[in-house]
Amino acid sequence: MRKAYVVVVSLLLAVLPGVPARAADNGSWSVYPVAAQAAARPYFYLSADPGQRLTDKVAVQNRTGEPLTFRLYAADAYNTPRDGGFAVRTADETMRGVGAWARLARSRITVPGHRTVTVPFTLRVPTGAEPGDHPGAIVALDERTEPGGGKLALGIRRAVGARVYLRVSGPTLPALAVSGLSVGRHRPLLFGTGTATVSYTLRNTGNVTLRPSAQLTARGLFGRTLLERRAARVPAELLPGQSVRLTETWRGTPVLDRAAITVSARARGASASAGASFYAVPWPPLVVLVLVVVAVVIVWRMRSRSGEETVTRREHRFAVRRGLRDQGQ
Repeated sequence: MRKAYVVVVSLLLAVLPGVPARAADNGSWSVYPVAAQAAARPYFYLSADPGQRLTDKVAVQNRTGEPLTFRLYAADAYNTPRDGGFAVRTADETMRGVGAWARLARSRITVPGHRTVTVPFTLRVPTGAEPGDHPGAIVALDERTEPGGGKLALGIRRAVGARVYLRVSGPTLPALAVSGLSVGRHRPLLFGTGTATVSYTLRNTGNVTLRPSAQLTARGLFGRTLLERRAARVPAELLPGQSVRLTETWRGTPVLDRAAITVSARARGASASAGASFYAVPWPPLVVLVLVVVAVVIVWRMRSRSGEETVTRREHRFAVRRGLRDQGQ
């Protein structure tokens, strides 16, 4: 019987801007723009007018001793919803930007061991292309599948891509939005501080790539500061039109207070914020207190009713005796 394979593409892209430059490299092969030195230009920075045609070259270096065969293609980039990481579309997905506009001179290449092959490509920007950033990548995919074991095998295909940062000339609009702010609380069973999970969606509503930062602030009653810190899980780059759902853990939430939480996001030329609030109430101790109060009230009412019944019986006996005396006279 044939095994059913779930194929997963493991893609490595060039490192982010702001860290030491180097080509995208998974240890077996590297992909980088052609330059005097591989480390001098780890990704493509291109600018063009609508309708303009650009040409460039990409290099694929085989770092092993055996020949390797790759499929070459251009792809659009996006942010992963889970953590906002920089990712690109697979070759079978629909492309609308760099992936649709770039054409490589060769779609498949074989690179001998310890050798480098250079492939030219052409990028034609449509006349109606929207201004702003159109990120993508030139990808070298090893189409060999490394099988796993079991009835449902997990197949891995490895790929390496050199990032493409294309800006189409025209008006640029940096803009951010923060939405869907929610707070999930985890309370202790009896006493002590709790933990809250702050979740929100950060979206790039403009047409340029942003490097955002976010600040978490919580105020209690009378403006008391409960929390003030920088969010730790904001993506390094947020691409145009992309959004990511982020979470932050707040340990040591108040026991009894009203907390107003604000998430403020900033990037160069853009800012946005959203707020939410919740009441911190120690419910378990409060429930115990309510039960004690209810029990006290019940006992008091039972005793009151018992006292009333005793008085009524005494009054009845007194009335009977008085009636008997009246009859004897």
